[in-house]
This record gives sequence, structure tokens and C-alpha cells, in this order.
Amino acid sequence: MRFFLRSMREPEFRSLFYYRFPKAKLLRFLAPGSPAFYFYCASTGPGLYIQHGFSTIVVARRIGANFHVNQMVTIGVNGTAYGPTIGDNVTIRVGAIVVGEIEIGDHATIGAGAVITKDVPPNCVVVGNPAVIINRDGVKVNERL
Repeated sequence: MRFFLRSMREPEFRSLFYYRFPKAKLLRFLAPGSPAFYFYCASTGPGLYIQHGFSTIVVARRIGANFHVNQMVTIGVNGTAYGPTIGDNVTIRVGAIVVGEIEIGDHATIGAGAVITKDVPPNCVVVGNPAVIINRDGVKVNERL
């Protein structure tokens, strides 16, 4: 209970809480969420961590467990009906853009400022625009996505 009350001080946490519990209308009136954080996902796993959700948009088909997202990230659609499907233990860093009906594999890391429009394999680190895989399964590589 102490963790919950301490977390309710953060507007991003409140935004996510109101998304998961839409009947908390009185609480929303007394303690509003972050106006610059937009979250919509059909299925979200446990362990979602939003670090500085300022100017962050998350529109995904599914998000796996232990998802970590930083500020100014855009995850959404790109002329398709659905957003990305994000696997377990995925981290998306500051200012990254992930758009389209794509899949982000388990244990993937999307670097700061990366633009992702294609599927990302599991256990990879992807950076840049155009996106390049710089680490796959712990081995340094230089592969275009």
C-alpha cells in the first residue's frame, strides 16, 4: 500500500492507473494524470515502467512483461490498423519512434532517437536512423534492419 500511495504522486503513474481502472473518476478529478502522456494498449503485461513519461505516446497492440519506456517516445500506427507488438523485457530509450504493424522481439533494446519501421529480432540492440542492429545475442554486429 505504501508503494501505491508513493507512486500516486507521479502524474504518469496516475495516467496509467486511470487507464487500467477507468471507474476511478473521483480520484481523477482530485489528482489528475499527466496531460502529455497518452497510453493505449489492448494487452499490457506486468512490470510496466515509465520513466519520465513527458511527451510520450504509446499505442500498441500488445506489450509484454517488464517493458521500460523513457520520455518523448512515440509508439504507434503508420497507415496501418494496428500498432507494434512488443515482447517481454523490452526497453525503448529517449526520443525513439516505433511505428507500424511490426514486432519487437523479447529482450530487445531500442536506442535513443532510433526510428523503427521494421521487425526487430529478439536479443538485439538497435540504434539510429535508418535503424542498425549493433548487438545481437551479446555479439557486436553492424546489420541494417
